[in-house]
Amino acid sequence: MTGPFRYTSPEPPKSATGVVADVYAQLATDFGIDRAVTFVVLSAAPPLLAGTWAVMRESLLAGQASRTGKEVVAAGVSLANRCPFCVTAHTVLLHATGDHALAERIARGEQPEDSRHRQLLAWGKDMSTPQPFSSGEAPEYIGTALAFHFINRIVSSLLTEEMLPGGAEKYRLVRSVAGRSLARTVRRELVPGESLALLETEGAAPAWAADTPIGAAFGALRAAAHLGAELLGDEDAALVRASVAAWDGVAPLPLHGEELPARAERPGARLALLAARAPYRITDEDVAAWLAPPFTDHCLVHLIAFGAICAVERIEDTLITRTEEHA
Repeated sequence: MTGPFRYTSPEPPKSATGVVADVYAQLATDFGIDRAVTFVVLSAAPPLLAGTWAVMRESLLAGQASRTGKEVVAAGVSLANRCPFCVTAHTVLLHATGDHALAERIARGEQPEDSRHRQLLAWGKDMSTPQPFSSGEAPEYIGTALAFHFINRIVSSLLTEEMLPGGAEKYRLVRSVAGRSLARTVRRELVPGESLALLETEGAAPAWAADTPIGAAFGALRAAAHLGAELLGDEDAALVRASVAAWDGVAPLPLHGEELPARAERPGARLALLAARAPYRITDEDVAAWLAPPFTDHCLVHLIAFGAICAVERIEDTLITRTEEHA
């Protein structure tokens, strides 16, 4: 396959089997976007695909919190991470909820008129600030935000910035029409937990998930993503973890030269660290320096996911620390 895929060649979705085919089927029904490239790019690693889909479904799509509010948070996260693909996707999905003016204000980089939406957008950009939602809604909002901190990094690393062919998403009419085509699906009420049967890994559920299906989904994604550390030596994996731990978990600051391993000397550590802290800076040369036999698409997806989950966990730590401080 070509088009939006920068470095991988996923199998055509129509040829999928097993859990990959099952995820695609649920994705089409519950998300409304058949063969969404955000997930197709993960298909070489089925446990990652299933975990990523489950976290997004159980936090953003299912549950009782406002879908519009969660889309605003996801847009804020995507703006903070400089992921234009995902920002556009969430403006389209806001059109699908019927919030057309809100969608276009965010698309133009403006503040929402509604004060609650302004607070949610600001929190999505900086999760260390006080939470503008109730404790009962927290698992869905936190799960949505962390899901897109992970997805943004996958997208920025492995996909082009264009959501639609030819960059058609830059036109307001196209965004609106695309959103309206998804309106019926977006407004459906989903049964929580139906994605959990697709999971192929298990991990501890975080306390913030409060015994919701989001916790099992997040634990599975975390376990699958950490498998990527096995592609690095112990020293390189430790370097990635230490660099991410030294980051404040908030500011999207670029890496300084001395913090980034040399491409020729430690290409795997460099690639994973860029995926964690500055995925939009990954170049063809960075990938080519590492992606050679015996490494495959499966390996590349896992390595990027390892960097992404390290960043997500750092953000999660910051969130927990600030929550305890405000308690």
